[in-house]
Amino acid sequence: MITFPFLDETQILFSYPENIDVPLCIRHSLLFCTYEGKLYAIIPEAQRLAALQLYNKLSLTYPIAHLPHSGYENLYLKFLELKTDLDISKSAPSNNEFIDEELSLVDFIKNSADLLTSEESAPIIKFVNTIFYQAIKRKASDIHIETHEKKGEVRFRIDGALIKHIDLDKNIIDLIISRIKVISALDISEKRLPQDGRTQVKVAGKSLDARVSVLPTYHGERVVLRLLMQATSIPSLRELGFDEKTTSEFEELLKFSHGIILVTGPTGSGKSTTLHSFLQQLASPEKNIISIEDPVEYDAPHVSQIAVNTKAGLTFAGGLRSILRQDPDIIMIGEIRDTETAHIAIQAAMTGHLVLSTLHTNNATAALTRLADTGIDKFLITSTLLGVLAQRLVRCLCPECKENTTLSDKDADELGVSHGQIIAQPKGCVKCHYTGYYGRVAIGEFFMVDDSLRPLLKISENDFEIREIMKSRGMQFLSNQLIALLLDRTTGLDEIIRVGAKEA
Repeated sequence: MITFPFLDETQILFSYPENIDVPLCIRHSLLFCTYEGKLYAIIPEAQRLAALQLYNKLSLTYPIAHLPHSGYENLYLKFLELKTDLDISKSAPSNNEFIDEELSLVDFIKNSADLLTSEESAPIIKFVNTIFYQAIKRKASDIHIETHEKKGEVRFRIDGALIKHIDLDKNIIDLIISRIKVISALDISEKRLPQDGRTQVKVAGKSLDARVSVLPTYHGERVVLRLLMQATSIPSLRELGFDEKTTSEFEELLKFSHGIILVTGPTGSGKSTTLHSFLQQLASPEKNIISIEDPVEYDAPHVSQIAVNTKAGLTFAGGLRSILRQDPDIIMIGEIRDTETAHIAIQAAMTGHLVLSTLHTNNATAALTRLADTGIDKFLITSTLLGVLAQRLVRCLCPECKENTTLSDKDADELGVSHGQIIAQPKGCVKCHYTGYYGRVAIGEFFMVDDSLRPLLKISENDFEIREIMKSRGMQFLSNQLIALLLDRTTGLDEIIRVGAKEA
């Protein structure tokens, strides 16, 4: 029996010969890669006969080799992505392809099917799959499908900003929405009432949950899909992107066994990601960690996760009471929305639990006054609160196309910087999809409530006094960090104003 060498999977590079039929090679498990500068044909041990038959049929002369199972799987997924890219680039479906496809919508792909390997699906199904694939590839957090008077459009939210993806005929949009309703187990015939659902897609071996919201509007329905992340995408504490000093303070904070830690900021500022990063840092076999969220945005290992269901009567407050009867060590509350939840969270922190939660406030110090406004005594807040982080995600200028310019004297005066500063502004290129921005960086203002600070917080009357106290202690506010990002040309003026550089 002929044997073939095994290659080191850590040393191979994704590569393939020109003019090969990629789908055909995938079907027969024949793949290619470069190893030590030489192109190899890779065949799996389990399907070696089919792969060798195709190899001989194509009259190839590349040396043949095996890869360990994990290496072959990774290479296979790269070829699936290549196949999809080729399919998309070869032919954007014509509008007429979709006209008569409504009856085929019932033949939808089951949740377990991989979108990249479903070859015989109807054009509308392929097109919806393509939208998912491109959204994932461009790292979009949301997909917006909207119906207007004469047309429809698909937009992606990338790095916090909505970017148009494609314009489509109105009848095609209707078919796309019907398809999404089918895979989300929603009522296709109901077009007058809002509907909420959930679906799961699988692309290149990666499962992805999507939260679906359908809303009737004047010109027709619109759909927003929030793409929910898997556990593998939860960053570690060091990968969150905060500076070294703030990260070290996080690590100290998470050593406490009881108390409450808050993360604040507007929607889309990364609060849930930060909380789940904290939970993964804390997770161990000796700890019972339970969370209640709306919705569950990460499928987190080592955490018992509860999804709020107001229709069934499961609210944050009601779920939190039940959690306290489950002997938890650490509790994560997706958001403190009302007085009842705030009171139970404080009581849990007082009775020996570590509580992590979020609040909607503009800055870190406002969290104390917000809790006080719910009717909680100030001495209870200051005795249980361990620390507050206010965070933002700031878009970075594309390094390939950003342009230098001079900051105007008016803007310099408003920001409190000297005149004549050279800053950068967005331009737009292929790499950043002509948005001028590429990627985001996290910033945060953070303060730990230590024993020396608690007496001062008890006597402070308002948020302004608390900020002055923290300023005297050297706390870096969000506005300071945004101005620093502007001056070192990481981001642009419009972006720091959008995020809040001119706020108090």
